[in-house]
Amino acid sequence: MDDTTYDVRIWKKIEVYRGKRKTTHTVRWRVGSQEFREPHSTAAMADSFRSSLVAATNRGEAFGVTTGRPASWARAEEEAVSWFSFVRGYIDAHWSGVSAGHRLDRAKYLAKASMAMLDERAPGRPGDQVLRAALRNWWLNKTHRERESPAEVEAALEWLERHTLPVKRLEDPVVARRVLTLATSKFDESGGGSLGAKAATKSKRILSHCLDFAVERGHLAANPVSYHRNPAGAIKWKPPKVNNQVDKRSVPNPRQARRLLDAVGEEGRSGHLLRPFFAVMYFAALRPEEAVNLRWRDVTLPGYVWDAGRGEWIVPGSEWGEINVREVAPDVGRRWTDSGRQRDTRPPKGRAEGESRPVPCVPLLSRILRDHRAVPEQGPDGLVFFGEKGRQLATSTYSKVWRRARGRALAPQEFESPLAQRPYDLRSACVSAWLTNGTQPRQVAEWAGHGLDVLLRIYARILDGSEEESRRRMEGGFEGF
Repeated sequence: MDDTTYDVRIWKKIEVYRGKRKTTHTVRWRVGSQEFREPHSTAAMADSFRSSLVAATNRGEAFGVTTGRPASWARAEEEAVSWFSFVRGYIDAHWSGVSAGHRLDRAKYLAKASMAMLDERAPGRPGDQVLRAALRNWWLNKTHRERESPAEVEAALEWLERHTLPVKRLEDPVVARRVLTLATSKFDESGGGSLGAKAATKSKRILSHCLDFAVERGHLAANPVSYHRNPAGAIKWKPPKVNNQVDKRSVPNPRQARRLLDAVGEEGRSGHLLRPFFAVMYFAALRPEEAVNLRWRDVTLPGYVWDAGRGEWIVPGSEWGEINVREVAPDVGRRWTDSGRQRDTRPPKGRAEGESRPVPCVPLLSRILRDHRAVPEQGPDGLVFFGEKGRQLATSTYSKVWRRARGRALAPQEFESPLAQRPYDLRSACVSAWLTNGTQPRQVAEWAGHGLDVLLRIYARILDGSEEESRRRMEGGFEGF
């Protein structure tokens, strides 16, 4: 138990430090021989904190020698830790060792959940959009939290600090259900509605992990949204059905893929640089975040030798090459990465650090990449694909080119359909081609970077299309009976 004393001195002046990114307002006070400092992002928050300390001394309260806080605060915190302070602690405790994308997901879904933990009776409430932005982009971002923010964000955070409910209120099933409902809902001008199946399931999983932390810290007796952790008291929630299967309508056939890639090649000054980028998705099933970070050291292409008798360059032996996927770079935004760059880097999906995934490079793709390697422009750090200005390829850049090329390559009826709406559909077309051409699913799963069970579930409709061929092969297996 913390020792207490009545020997307290509180400085009248609030120190102001104006840094390049953030201005802080610091309250100073002394308890016994120990001096304490508490920084705040606004003058109003600092003044309010100082006033609370002064009020405690006026009431004749003892202060904790170790914590520097009035003893009554410690008792109140044990009884009623606010959601605002708790969720910050959860984010900070789980910030390191996870991908930037997962940090973003946690902030995004917990900002939604937090909207159910507000004191609805409190006056001066900012707009919901401002509150969510303040939570998601500042309060729930450990590295961005102390940077300069707009005045409306500062005001929103000050209001949230005062007016979020205690974590213990989640022991009320009505409150817990509302939190879960908002966490798995979307907010838009049409009035919201449920998130998609994947997003809702992910949101519920993140919320449950957060509330497990509340149990661990002693703020809750049990997790109110986890049946696994709390089978007797968890609120009932039926997860939406997740349809992961590839839509056949979105998968381009070889003729359509050729038209699309040719249309990309005709797109302005960067088309010739982007056609090979989309080609590795179509011929080698690379994901966009894998293709954008591919480096020449991870691409093996067949070499040419001069045939004097034929008077031409030939490839001795096979024209097959190989691509090794070693590191991927998803586009998550600068505020979420440790490096401060737009893209995060991590091992390929389902792979350990330093582990790569080899993918065969068909002769046609080998020729496309060989021609691409010969262009005068070169990417930074050996990148195979890059933007017009020689930088790492931006998602917005290749997405715009793809939309324009799709409009040029497809007939009006095709353009209005789901056909190849996303560059990712080229990867689906490649995996579909491997499967329908008789490649063993286990081998396809290895090349595509899937687990076998995931592959069979996602491409079930594609495999259904080969049922007649499978029946013929089955029948042939019993010949001679």
